[in-house]
Amino acid sequence: MFLLPLALALAGASVRAAGPATEPSEPPSGAANQPAPQYPINYHVPTAEEITNVLERVRERVIERTPHSTADARPEQDGAEPAPAAGEAAPAGGADRDKKFSELAYPMGVIHAGMLLAADATGDKKFADFTAQQFQYFADNLPKYAAMKNEKGSRNPFRSLLAPTSLDACGAMGSAIIKARRANVGPDLKSVIDRFAEYVTHKQLRLEDGTLCRNNPVKNSIWGDDMYMSVPLLAQMGALTGDRSYFDDACKQVLQMSGRLWVPSAGCFTHAWNTQNPDDHPHYYWGRANGWCLMAMAELLEVLPEDHPQREAVLKQFRAAAQGIATLQSGNGMWHQMLDRPDSYPETSCTAMFTFALARGVNRGWLDSSAYGPVAIAGWNGLMSQISADGHVDGTCIGTNYADDYVYYYHRPAMDDQHGYGPVLLAGAEMIKLVKNGHLRITAAKNRPIAVTQTK
Repeated sequence: MFLLPLALALAGASVRAAGPATEPSEPPSGAANQPAPQYPINYHVPTAEEITNVLERVRERVIERTPHSTADARPEQDGAEPAPAAGEAAPAGGADRDKKFSELAYPMGVIHAGMLLAADATGDKKFADFTAQQFQYFADNLPKYAAMKNEKGSRNPFRSLLAPTSLDACGAMGSAIIKARRANVGPDLKSVIDRFAEYVTHKQLRLEDGTLCRNNPVKNSIWGDDMYMSVPLLAQMGALTGDRSYFDDACKQVLQMSGRLWVPSAGCFTHAWNTQNPDDHPHYYWGRANGWCLMAMAELLEVLPEDHPQREAVLKQFRAAAQGIATLQSGNGMWHQMLDRPDSYPETSCTAMFTFALARGVNRGWLDSSAYGPVAIAGWNGLMSQISADGHVDGTCIGTNYADDYVYYYHRPAMDDQHGYGPVLLAGAEMIKLVKNGHLRITAAKNRPIAVTQTK
């Protein structure tokens, strides 16, 4: 869905001093004679009930589209192989709105993280039940598939769980599996957790300074995507085991990837960097790459010990990215496929990612509530234009590789794609926490911007 960016006066959102919000004693001069502004989205503070309703619809859509879910009543279910693993390559998307999701691909890892957070935010066990059921299928079938050969290119559908060969294959899914274990959701998949942690820590290609990188399609390349495909897993391993070396590595990845990808003058991350052309590589500010980075830092800060020596540096980078992203929000509350190009389409997955990260930043006190609360609320309201009554999530850029021309990024198709569902679940869950945050005061009056302030 392509929406024309209209002039939503978010930049004029009032910044108020800490303390309960108050109404002005009289309207601004001339206000009575001014026409009411027409907003292209529902410019209001959503209720927890409204957000929960959206998440429930999205959950049911995910269940409907996922193999081996409670909605899958195929006679051969018990003996059927899972959908082909997609850990080694980004899913190509497709026009079929009813296409089954890949249950082992990294977007499904994000969906599981979203389901777990939604269960926590809503208190509804059905969200976590989906993840428990999927992980139980993994546990029940791992012994059978472990007996098969696991060479790269083999037909073993569980090869990414048994012998990961990329960050995509294990990072997002591994983080979700650890979160489930810490929350006592589903079976114990310790063997998978250990394999994933071993791969990221000791087997994935790194530069000489220890920064995780790839050799495909460009040798020794760093992707913004990989901040999420590595950092949340490392952070969760630190939280699970108490081994601070995982936190050390997670911080190293954030800071050293940022050292190559962060462009201060733009307030954004460029999608990728490589050692073949390190100094004058063109910058492409792809929305979802920036979303991966913001979410990765938010996930790390959530569990990183307060006394960790790199915490302030990570927090500084998170705040700088949040400021840059907030500045680039469009007039319909969403963010564009190419962040610096208002003529590119409003894109769903990055909008959901930014909404999640900014809302979490406000909820945790990492970001000023009056500056970033309204941005998160507007982001969520913008997302509502992309979610149908039956839970379809539209307007999501399909899987995207590292490219060296703007045309490629600009024209990536947008559709109902698996990449959009996990970020929407995460964004909604964190927004529920925001609107229910007892430390915040959220107000909105007719013809006036939304204000979020910290209460005393």
